[in-house]
Amino acid sequence: MTEDRVLNGRIRLRQTVGGYRAGLDAALLAAACDSGPGERVIEAGCGVGGALLAAAARCPGTRFHGVERDPEAAALARENVALNALSDRVEITTGDIEAGFRALDLPVFDAAISNPPFFDDPGALRAPAAAKTGAWMADGGLAAWTGFLLKAVREGGSITMIHRADRLADILALLAPKAGSFKIRPIQPFADAPAKRVIVRAIKTGKAPLALLPALVLHDRDGGQHSATAEAILRGEAGLGW
Repeated sequence: MTEDRVLNGRIRLRQTVGGYRAGLDAALLAAACDSGPGERVIEAGCGVGGALLAAAARCPGTRFHGVERDPEAAALARENVALNALSDRVEITTGDIEAGFRALDLPVFDAAISNPPFFDDPGALRAPAAAKTGAWMADGGLAAWTGFLLKAVREGGSITMIHRADRLADILALLAPKAGSFKIRPIQPFADAPAKRVIVRAIKTGKAPLALLPALVLHDRDGGQHSATAEAILRGEAGLGW
């Protein structure tokens, strides 16, 4: 077990050494959450709470609910909620996304965020460790996750996902029957390199035209670990913005 600090030390995060560990994708997902006071946000597949707690720190007054099927990860997420004194605004439920939102018996939310497993074909990937398989492999495919998110939010509510750039067409096709007003932000490792991630924002029943936003470039070729913009986002000094 390690205890890591994120958002420039504002959040303490205990996570196992051998299991799936919250990293850059979780940090970017949290930075994309812009819900306001009094709103309710659900995260599908919250793991140990990396994105959920960072989003809660970024959005004071917003209530958060994480859903995680791995009982050990869910238990650790609850520990992390208490560790950061956020029990008044953050709740964790042990539940399977593939069982659908209605199985949770919860009222719909104002917004949903998610970093779904990146793969749904066991033959395409051998996860680095057995403890990470559940976070890497979506048994019910991406359709189960988008279906959950669409049911989880009210009409006019937002859905925000981070995923592989090569699944963008699938994400749009799965969300489009019931959501629109898409905003897409590519995430590029370098300014001259193709995007490897995309963050997608959709509005349930939204009708506005799709908007392709400027890319977030993570690294400069000539030096630092992160670009100045990326560093500000990771330190919690800026959000991704929509």
